[in-house]
Amino acid sequence: MKTNFTIGCVGKPNAGKSSFLNAATDANAKIGNYPFCTIEPNLGITYFPTNCPCIRFNKVCSPKYGKCVNGIRYVPVKMLDVAGLIPGAHEGRGLGNKFLDDIRQANILLHVIDVSGTTNEKGELTQGYDPLRDVDWLCEEIHMWIFNNLMRKWPNIVRRHVSTKSTTIATLSAKLSGYGVKQSIVQKALDKVANDVTIDLANWNEDMIHKVVEAFIKEKFPMILVLNKVDMADSDINISRICNKYSNYPIIPTSAATEIFLRKLTKAGYINYTPGSPNYETLQDQQIRQLNENEKLLKCLDDKLTKQLNKVQDLVLFRFGSTGIEMAIKRAVELAKLIPVYPVGCLNTFASEIIRTSTSTSTSTSTSTSIGQSNNQSKSFEDCFLVANGTTIGEIAREYIAQPNQQLTYAEDIHRLQVIFIHFNSF
Repeated sequence: MKTNFTIGCVGKPNAGKSSFLNAATDANAKIGNYPFCTIEPNLGITYFPTNCPCIRFNKVCSPKYGKCVNGIRYVPVKMLDVAGLIPGAHEGRGLGNKFLDDIRQANILLHVIDVSGTTNEKGELTQGYDPLRDVDWLCEEIHMWIFNNLMRKWPNIVRRHVSTKSTTIATLSAKLSGYGVKQSIVQKALDKVANDVTIDLANWNEDMIHKVVEAFIKEKFPMILVLNKVDMADSDINISRICNKYSNYPIIPTSAATEIFLRKLTKAGYINYTPGSPNYETLQDQQIRQLNENEKLLKCLDDKLTKQLNKVQDLVLFRFGSTGIEMAIKRAVELAKLIPVYPVGCLNTFASEIIRTSTSTSTSTSTSTSIGQSNNQSKSFEDCFLVANGTTIGEIAREYIAQPNQQLTYAEDIHRLQVIFIHFNSF
């Protein structure tokens, strides 16, 4: 699976990060109703749903990774659940230093918040805690972590900057490279504060550095507020308050526990449920329609399961339209400005196998495959990559497909549908 994009699940201990990971991925992260249940970061694979071109071109696609269901392509995306953060983490409290190092891997952050107010800032069980506080101090911890890392070395940074006559972007990019960013990210941050800081960083004061760090965090770690445990008491009023105060953030109400419950019942054969759907199907629903070929009858629900499902509908599905898990994944990919591309080597079958022109001299007995042709065994739309909006076709070909002994000879975006026809020459 070729993907460099990683979603990071962050937040205080016991907010439901591991539950969210399990609900969104095939992972089996340990879940516990106590602080610091997660110590080592958990990695899983989630899926971004998008329209597959197989419908438009009337093909049966064969994804190498993920799946395609009724024309919806599920593209694999990495998801990381890191150890819980508490106030003072940048000073080493709790597992702070470890947490902050782990999030370097993330491209976007899902801040999982216990919106029920039943856990305090340390993740300890309580009642009536104000979850609005979690947003501010988590952002502050990330900010101070990066700011302190710079300030500890600032005199040496300035001295080297002056002696080497480097540009501000070159010096700052070198010092921030440890966060896994390209120079373009640092440049965007500097552009945002161009009116607030001087051009030469040798003249920056602490206030200017704070402004640069804040702009850098917004570029490197865009954040979505995931309001978890919406099915619990007191959640409604806290959701409204958070939406009013933090309207500048994308906000997604979720119930990870509900998603896990529905998936377990689906796997056990009691219901048919599609992640992201506002409803599910039971045996009673199934019996009033015609079954598809080879479709199995669902199991009969007992009174206990029926009551649990009714509660799920009333508290989550009817009120919010879904459990919110898939919506959070979609919003993360959209916020990162990623688009799916489907590289193909044949315009007839849309096979992903790259067809190469023979470099040897042709003979009367030799046969060759022309550009845009493929054999009958080829499979359609095998590959799908998420790339940054604005990426050129040449960059896609070189970064995701090309081998060391290949040279790009032709590439085209078919009908501007992100179906990329690519041809290489071997040398």
